[in-house]
Amino acid sequence: MEKTTTDASAAESGKAQEKARCGVVALVGRPNVGKSSLVNALLKSRVAIVSPKPQTTRNAIRCIYNDDRAQIIFTDTPGIHIPKNKLGQFLTDSVFDALEASAVVCWLVEAADRKVGPEDREVLTVLAEVARPVVLVVNKCDEHDPARALDLYGDTRPFASRIAISARRGRNVAELIDLLLPFLPEGEPWYDPDILMDGTERFLAAEIIRGQLLTLLRDEVPHCVAVEIDEYKSPEEYPDRKKLYIRASLIVETAGQKGILIGERGVMLGRIGRAARVELERTTGHPVYLDLWVRVSPGWRQSNLVLRRLGYS
Repeated sequence: MEKTTTDASAAESGKAQEKARCGVVALVGRPNVGKSSLVNALLKSRVAIVSPKPQTTRNAIRCIYNDDRAQIIFTDTPGIHIPKNKLGQFLTDSVFDALEASAVVCWLVEAADRKVGPEDREVLTVLAEVARPVVLVVNKCDEHDPARALDLYGDTRPFASRIAISARRGRNVAELIDLLLPFLPEGEPWYDPDILMDGTERFLAAEIIRGQLLTLLRDEVPHCVAVEIDEYKSPEEYPDRKKLYIRASLIVETAGQKGILIGERGVMLGRIGRAARVELERTTGHPVYLDLWVRVSPGWRQSNLVLRRLGYS
């Protein structure tokens, strides 16, 4: 009898292991439909910066979701748009790379949409080249009835499935996971379960600082700013240090933008620094000394050299 129980347990264990899944899900859509908010809701942690301004996400960021059934690598991509410079072209290219590496694609739109706009038609053009299953995800259903948007976009192309969610309220987020599981291949996890994002500490620090730029600055200026981490010394690497030391350059294109970033008597730069330091301390668990500098690099968004150095090409 004992042997029978052991065999049954082994069979059950083998079956459970067989059903374990691991794969990449690319999140695509026009700017500001809530891709980063959805990632944060899925992981129950603020791993992606969120802002109402376009081009908040500049890199295809891999964020890792884990439960006892699967590990899902969600790729938060930049909003699909018609590029106006070499940085914009990099953002567009990174979306194509993310789609190529994915097992399934989620196209995010908004519940308030009443027509398919030019940016969404651009997304449809991209998706026409995708051989992966595509799931229609109508976001912000806490603000508007999603029925009309589901019908509107549901007629634009075939979908593997459809769902209405609210990333902000967490509504139907767990159901989205359930819906995606059958599309993922069986396999072992790629990442340790403690890892939430596939990115370096320097990258995360730069994103946190840029997030505060987006929050505090006027509409156009943040898109002309890049953040470069010049120095990163943590107590883990340098046991003699009591604080995490970060020296970062805020790179702008004109002297006028530099003046806006610094502000009268350095007030704006001080606000950015204080807000970023609080977020960095919350994220890293260390007290932080943040040293911010502003540098002018004319036309950096068109410079291959600068873009390569910043990791954008």
